[in-house]
Amino acid sequence: MESTLLGLVLDSSAVIAAERRKQPVADFIEGILARHGPVDLSLSPVTVAELVHGIYRAKTPEASRRRLEYIEELVSLLPVHPVTNRTAWLVGQIEGQEAAKGNVLPFNDLMITAAAIEQGYAVLTGNLATSNRSPVSKSSRPFSRPGQGRLLRRF
Repeated sequence: MESTLLGLVLDSSAVIAAERRKQPVADFIEGILARHGPVDLSLSPVTVAELVHGIYRAKTPEASRRRLEYIEELVSLLPVHPVTNRTAWLVGQIEGQEAAKGNVLPFNDLMITAAAIEQGYAVLTGNLATSNRSPVSKSSRPFSRPGQGRLLRRF
């Protein structure tokens, strides 16, 4: 079955869940592709920043080292979509439109959403509480394994 998705921008929550399960990066990526078909994958600089933040919050040197290695492998395999002028405009537009409706959205999530919109991709997230406040429509299709989040449909 061919996917209707062009690609996915990975949110940090999906990556963190895989790392905590001690799922190798290659298996994590293969699992996404098995579930969604041959789609492009990318990271937002915000996702990378959130993951790096976790290195420095680790409770042990071993956890810090493990996270560092996981992130380094992930960014060596997946492109990081740059923040552009278009990204800034999209963030401002979405944030303004939602604020006018009384909705306050987390800035980091807006940045990741804007990266997805720019690429014509969806966002892969495990943070359902935040994604439920997002202005984008959502799919209720779970991933093949528990804890792998939900898929936000293509923008």
